[in-house]
Amino acid sequence: MSDVNSTRAARPAVPHDAKPALKAYGAWVAVCVFWGTTYVAIRVAVESYPPFFMAGVRFVLAGSTLFTFLALRGYALPRKKELVDAAVVGVALLTVANGLVAWSEQWVPSSLAALVVATLPFWMIGIEAALHRGERITVRKIFGVLIGFAGLVLLLSPDLNSAIDRNYLRGIFGLLLAPVSWAAGSIYAKYRSVKMNPLMAASLQMIIGGLVLLLMGMAFSEHRNLVFDPRGLVAVVYLIIFGSIVGYVCFIYILDKLSSSTVSLYAYINPIIAVLLGKMILNERMDWTVIMGTGVILLGVLLVQTSRSH
Repeated sequence: MSDVNSTRAARPAVPHDAKPALKAYGAWVAVCVFWGTTYVAIRVAVESYPPFFMAGVRFVLAGSTLFTFLALRGYALPRKKELVDAAVVGVALLTVANGLVAWSEQWVPSSLAALVVATLPFWMIGIEAALHRGERITVRKIFGVLIGFAGLVLLLSPDLNSAIDRNYLRGIFGLLLAPVSWAAGSIYAKYRSVKMNPLMAASLQMIIGGLVLLLMGMAFSEHRNLVFDPRGLVAVVYLIIFGSIVGYVCFIYILDKLSSSTVSLYAYINPIIAVLLGKMILNERMDWTVIMGTGVILLGVLLVQTSRSH
């Protein structure tokens, strides 16, 4: 999960020569692919390891690696105020939002998780509209939200028409809360005037968010249920390297090199990759309701993201 508006490093500047453009589009493809695969990797990881402990290890190791690299390269260390802001955003985006995704995927398929999380722009405009200086809601945005949630109902309809497992319902509820927390944290970051380097901010967010997740895991005694599993370990390592470090560095890079409208296209590709991989790797459901639901949700997202507030 991520949002172009959550980082003030975004600039509309597009590279002029072919070489930087090629690198930028390569990084954009990496974001589309790696962030689209994280849902399947999380699903595999939580089959072997408890969710909060797994996510905590992922973000602490990824954040520490990135922070060490940046510190050795001479990047400025954060001030107290910036550390507080990083903590707020890290807890909202990683502890709550990503933690809920990992927790929910114990019972909910990865493809469905990705599509529920794809409703993030709907929550963004709702929270923005509630703010005094936020963007106002337009008719097109409302129409997009209604279409998107209609797609979500279509997606869940086969399960709503049959006996539903209680844990499945808990997972769906957790997934609905995840983008709300991500939206709140993103908007907080958007309106805070922090001058810290985006990569340094990201590393601190991962460290702080990951530490809170580890504390949560200990509070739920997750550390007592750890059993070594090679398949799960590979998934965790993949999440650390490609989901967190490579994915986020590429994201920050393309924000500086490509237009925001181009960057935002990854939000439409991630769910499609998650659905396809869920079917190919985990044999998850992909019938006409999944295909139609995916299309309707993404149409709603498109209408919301292309709507003008004035």
